[in-house]
Amino acid sequence: MRLLFINILFFVATWFNLANADSIDFTQLREQYLKPQEQWPKPNLDADITHAEITLLPEVTFPKNNPFSAAKMRLGEQLFNDPKLSRSGQVACASCHDRDLGWADGRKLSFGHDRLNGKRNAPSIENAAFWQSLFWDGRAQTLEQQSLMPVEDPVEMNFTIAELEARINQDQAYQKKFNQVFGQSEITATLIAQALATYQRTIVSRNSAFDYFVKAGETQDKKLKQQLQQKLSDQALWGLHLFRTKARCINCHSGALFSDNKFHNLGLTYYKRKREDLGRYNVTKNPDDIGKFKTPSLRNVMNSKPWMHNGVFPSIAGVLNIYNAGGFVFNKDPNDPLSPQTSKILLPLSLTSKEKKALEAFLHSITSAPAAGPHKTFIVQELNEV
Repeated sequence: MRLLFINILFFVATWFNLANADSIDFTQLREQYLKPQEQWPKPNLDADITHAEITLLPEVTFPKNNPFSAAKMRLGEQLFNDPKLSRSGQVACASCHDRDLGWADGRKLSFGHDRLNGKRNAPSIENAAFWQSLFWDGRAQTLEQQSLMPVEDPVEMNFTIAELEARINQDQAYQKKFNQVFGQSEITATLIAQALATYQRTIVSRNSAFDYFVKAGETQDKKLKQQLQQKLSDQALWGLHLFRTKARCINCHSGALFSDNKFHNLGLTYYKRKREDLGRYNVTKNPDDIGKFKTPSLRNVMNSKPWMHNGVFPSIAGVLNIYNAGGFVFNKDPNDPLSPQTSKILLPLSLTSKEKKALEAFLHSITSAPAAGPHKTFIVQELNEV
């Protein structure tokens, strides 16, 4: 009971001192966050939000109907980078998901066939293995389902499944590889999707400064603990605390992925305007889903600007300012069933300039260099298969 009382006092004292970084005892704050995560300060969550602590990524799992093999991974990698999957023979999956650009494309809106502009920003495919749904509107439930949707999209690759199968089956090198991986020389869309999905599941982000800090709290080796915990600066540590408390980020950006895998409306629907995008509603046809988009992962967030589903924010300062203001507030029009409603989770935060800078430092601390390719665990498996 006494320990609980001390923790509560610490939480309250820190909360009311957040406006001035000079008043924070960073040694005490660091000690608090170096404890086991279940002993971290209580997060500031709405009553209907289930707590899912931000933490390390788990191991990647593969579906029973599409198990991992190194040969399948490499076949998927070849397909991912091959423009043969598009009608023009000029657009590959990698065109919008470039490893040098954080596995996105760095553009406000992606372009595809004949350089036609799409309506949405290309999300990074890093850590795609951990998503419960894919695309900004969640229209795909698995990577196998997602993999060929861009192929058939008239703005992206503008191909058909039948034409894709015919083209790839004419390639003797592909026939040989598919036979080695799947035991059949006939190449089907299902097998193409399985190879692509396998490759995408292996693209896992590297450890960030935040990950090393969490690991510092888990090790009993004092020397290693000291080395790991120093990777998180005091400013980023403060940002971590703000992220979980005053800034309320953890209400949506939670768990190992820094996403609740749910859909929310930030007020960027542009309803009845030029940029209108009804988001999740286009999939479900539920009016409550008007303008909702999937909560993006914040892992490696600083590698994938511009931000939001329509890429309207080239600066992370702009993103933080919008959240600080409580989003773009729109209330339901009782006379218009399709009018959007901004999420009630968004509230004005009254963050100071120093607090926003601390949050930005924390976002940098959960960002590592983009994955160079398949994660090292899969490279080891590949070597073992040789």
